[in-house]
Amino acid sequence: MIRASLEDEEVTEDETEDLSIAERTVQLLTVSDFQDLLSKNNIIAILVFSVICGIGVKMSGEKGEPFLNFLNSANDVIQNIVKIIMYYAPIGLGCYFASLVGSFGASIAIGYLKTFVIYTIVAVLFYFIIYTFYAFIAGGKKGVNLFWKNVLPSTFTSLATCSSAASIPVNIECAKKMGVPNDIAETTIPMGTSFHKDGSAIGSVFKIMFLVCLFGTSLSTPGAILQVLGIALLANLLIAGVPIGGGTISEMLIITMMGFPVASLPILTIIATIIDPPATMLNVVGDTASSMMVTRVVDGKDWLDKKED
Repeated sequence: MIRASLEDEEVTEDETEDLSIAERTVQLLTVSDFQDLLSKNNIIAILVFSVICGIGVKMSGEKGEPFLNFLNSANDVIQNIVKIIMYYAPIGLGCYFASLVGSFGASIAIGYLKTFVIYTIVAVLFYFIIYTFYAFIAGGKKGVNLFWKNVLPSTFTSLATCSSAASIPVNIECAKKMGVPNDIAETTIPMGTSFHKDGSAIGSVFKIMFLVCLFGTSLSTPGAILQVLGIALLANLLIAGVPIGGGTISEMLIITMMGFPVASLPILTIIATIIDPPATMLNVVGDTASSMMVTRVVDGKDWLDKKED
């Protein structure tokens, strides 16, 4: 059943495989008919419509209040419906995974395992090498010592919660102990939660390459490689800082922009789930290191000495 669904989607994708990246972007953001907004294929378009709708409600002032109240009420109802569904979501995800293994064979399970192992290795190397380098640029040897002396609470919190947002309070405290001023820590880290996601960016590349290998897509040209990196960075901005599931919109963007069938969304969901702990760790610790870099730029290279004074 899964293979048939993927093949049906591939027929549709074959009709549009010659579209340029600009044309795919137009298809991503617009629909030809209003009813198409309700399709799972147009999640990004409905987000654009939602933003425009919110602006319209704001411009309507008091006349828009009844409509706003209706949306708030509908939001509460939908959240409760989702809460009920999420109780059974792990069962559905497990069944889908079993179906994938039955359709594609054990190779897809091995692919997930390889993805997790390789991503974990990359994450560990990035964690120790890149962030040590950041800390050294920010504060020299003293900065490196302060960084590794105080970063463990943020690391363990991110691994335990799989949520960048939930790690903000601990992360801010860790940054302050490293000598980062209160105003910089309390500004940089919350902003970094939304806009600076090292782990998610790397994860988006892994997701794209997994589908490339699964569907046998060719990426031999330099332009294709740049396209992968560009889409990964763009998708990175759409990932919410919440536990498992915060990247669904970004995954839809990846699928649409790369021309993969929409039926492959659960495949990316499984990848997002298995790499979520190390990805969140890089997102959170990256914000800590970035706060040190911002302090270095704002207060100068002697910011640690000034802090001691």
